[in-house]
Amino acid sequence: MSTSLDTLLEVTRFSDYGPNGLQVEGRASVRRLVSGVTASRALIEAAVERDADALLVHHGLFWRGQDGRVTGWMKQRLALLLRHDINLYAYHLPLDAHPVLGNNAQLGERLGLRPTGTFGDKALGWLGTPASGVEVELATWAQQVATVLRRPPIVVPGDGRPLRRIAWCTGGAQGHFEAAIAAGADAYLTGEISEPQAHIARECGVAFLACGHHATERYGAMALGAHIAARFGLEHEFIDLDNPA
Repeated sequence: MSTSLDTLLEVTRFSDYGPNGLQVEGRASVRRLVSGVTASRALIEAAVERDADALLVHHGLFWRGQDGRVTGWMKQRLALLLRHDINLYAYHLPLDAHPVLGNNAQLGERLGLRPTGTFGDKALGWLGTPASGVEVELATWAQQVATVLRRPPIVVPGDGRPLRRIAWCTGGAQGHFEAAIAAGADAYLTGEISEPQAHIARECGVAFLACGHHATERYGAMALGAHIAARFGLEHEFIDLDNPA
């Protein structure tokens, strides 16, 4: 399964913030798969309760800059995985980027966006138009986003222009805002906002919507888990543990 996932997501294309693929080795035979956004202790405990053989997530356990010590929360998570012999698979940027199963593709579909192109490094940012083909007012669009994601976005309105071209990149991609502006977007949607983006939105006239890191990245692991389960004849369950961030 690991090789199939690595090939499907083209992991060798990406220089990432942590290892993609199998992060913790468990039992050799996989019949029951749980997927979720982040390998938190709560998600691992839920996988244990469901007698899962493998856990598939977007945010794994290991990231660049960690000092390597297995203490505290890291010990607790690893102990659960090792005690119950559960495989942990994690795919970060490769899962954002996949053209069908990825976070950007899945979010755009749910928001009713028709993709027209990409921008930024490794084409991680997406551009699109409303599927109706008709421009939309920012207030209407923000309400639609809130309904789909089940939480109101933080909106910096820019100059209030109608939205013809919308750019998006899930998660903590606020740093891609200027690239989205350069690509001709009227609005940019991502998970988080930092202090500079509010000023840039006001000065450039392009709306910025921060919709939640977790909320914008629910759908890739769900879609990938369903796909791999169908391919290998596995039982699969996506577990969404709410996160206000």
